[in-house]
Amino acid sequence: MQKSRLGRTDLLVSRICLGSMTWGQQNTETEGHAQMDLAFAHGVNFIDTAELYPIPPKSETQGRTETIIGSWMRARRNRDKVVLATKVVGRTASEWFRGGRTSRLVRTDIFDAIDKSLARLGTDYVDLYQIHWPDRDVPWGANPTRVGGTSPRADSPGGGETPIGETLAVFDELVKAGKIRHFGLSNESSWGTMRFLAEGDNGVGPRVASLQNAYNLVNRTFEVNLAEVCAREDVSLLAYSPLAQGYLTGKYDHGALPAGSRSQLFNRGQRYQAPNAAAVLLEYNELARSFGMEPALFAGAYVASRPFVTSSIIGATSIAQLETALGCADVAWTDEMQKAVDAVHQRVGNPCP
Repeated sequence: MQKSRLGRTDLLVSRICLGSMTWGQQNTETEGHAQMDLAFAHGVNFIDTAELYPIPPKSETQGRTETIIGSWMRARRNRDKVVLATKVVGRTASEWFRGGRTSRLVRTDIFDAIDKSLARLGTDYVDLYQIHWPDRDVPWGANPTRVGGTSPRADSPGGGETPIGETLAVFDELVKAGKIRHFGLSNESSWGTMRFLAEGDNGVGPRVASLQNAYNLVNRTFEVNLAEVCAREDVSLLAYSPLAQGYLTGKYDHGALPAGSRSQLFNRGQRYQAPNAAAVLLEYNELARSFGMEPALFAGAYVASRPFVTSSIIGATSIAQLETALGCADVAWTDEMQKAVDAVHQRVGNPCP
């Protein structure tokens, strides 16, 4: 499988990254291990996780996903073959992460997070440590199609928003302590990305290596401003939700709600249930079929083919789903396909999130 450099680092990551947020909730430890075995047999070397996982987040399951990855690496004795990425939560009122108190992107909380993650993962370091979402009060995903107020957060649990320079200095400590190798962002905006870059270039902390944001056929908002930021600043896009939480697989077409699907189990598909979204999702799924492809393969191949995507983060709850997702990297994406996709996008824009 093709590998690309992550930002300006020495890490080479596979074009497909294995996401993990179902392990410990929808998937057992054994199933998680089987998924990792299959992905690595196909040339994947990159796993993404988070202290938050599995999804949906709750106190009784939090951290299970990292534990499953740790047990797999111990069993396979392959830590040196894995590019391992995890995340610290952004500001949250959920108290179970820090043992009964809210969490912010401050030194005490970040050190607490990384030490717990390293223990669960059974490793001395992670290759890429990411901020899961900003400390600032910004729309989820940080690159929305519409924005209301954008005033700085002045009053909230734990106090006002943590300055970016203060947060980044903590990650510098983690690098110097050998706990992390590189630093990345997630669900971040153009402004936030540039501020982190400016602080890093001024010597405050490590340079941003990557940005993990949603990107798919119905959410191409990354292209508006962030694509230029990342290209000019050598920040790698790690694209999550290439299948729009399963809505670009066709399984939810015409209002279907299959038993055992994420939306049926957890009712967490609101990002892809916006007005007009169902009609647009169906149109893209039918477009895939017109090219003789499964919608999941078509949507995944679109993301994997984009020149500004360093790695596409896939996820699955079954081996069959994972095999399809892995196959996306081998699809020859054609000009005809791109023109057809762009024609729909020109008319409907970004209906999600």
